[in-house]
Amino acid sequence: MPKEGHFINRSGWLRAAILGANDGILSTASLLVGVAAAGVDRSGLLLTGLAGLSAGAFSMAAGEYVSVSAQSDIEAADLERERKALEENPIYELGELADGLIARGVDRKIAREVALQLTAHDALDAHAREELGLTELASSQPLQAAVASGVAFAMGASIPLAGAVLAPGQSVVWVVAAMTLLALTLLGGTGARLGGAQVLPAVVRVLFWGSVAMGITSGVGQLFEVLI
Repeated sequence: MPKEGHFINRSGWLRAAILGANDGILSTASLLVGVAAAGVDRSGLLLTGLAGLSAGAFSMAAGEYVSVSAQSDIEAADLERERKALEENPIYELGELADGLIARGVDRKIAREVALQLTAHDALDAHAREELGLTELASSQPLQAAVASGVAFAMGASIPLAGAVLAPGQSVVWVVAAMTLLALTLLGGTGARLGGAQVLPAVVRVLFWGSVAMGITSGVGQLFEVLI
C-alpha cells in the first residue's frame, strides 16, 4: 500500500510565502489603484509602485524574522525549562510523560513502559513532543520565513506594477485590477494545492478581500482628486 503524502512539513515556509505574495500583490495593487484614481501621472505612479515594492519586501522580511525569532526564543526557553526539570525531578517527569500517553488513550501499563523507553532514548525530545508539541518540522525557523516572505512579496508586487507599466492611456486602474485578481486567483489555488487544501474556498477568500481592498483605495483616491 502506498504511503500517504503529508503537507505539514511545508507549513513554515509556505505560510510565510503565501502571506508575503498575497500582501505584495494586494498592497501594491491597492496603492497603485488609489494613486491612479487620484489622477497622478504615469511617472509618479511607477515611482509609488517601486517604493511600495522595495519597502514592503524588506518590511515583510524583517517582520517575519522578528516575529518568528520571538517564537523561537519562547520555544528555546521552554525547552531549557524542560531540560532543568528532567535533571531535577526525573521521576515526576516520567510520570508526567506516562500520564500524557494515558490521556491519549494508551493503557496505563503500556504507557508506563513506553514512557520508560522514550526517556531512555531521548527524554528531552519525548517531553518536547508530548508537552510542548515541538518537533523538528514544527520548530520555528526565522531566516527561512524571512526569505520566503520577502522574496514572495517582491514577486507578488511586481505583477500589479507590471500592469501599471503596460496599461495604455487612462486604463491603468482596470488593467492593474484585472491582473491583480488573476494573480490572486492563481495564488489562492496554488497555495491550496501545495498545502493539500480545497482550492475553491481559498480562491474565493483572496478574490473577495482583494476586491474590497482595491475598491476602498480607489474610492479614497477619487475622493482625494475631487477635494484637491
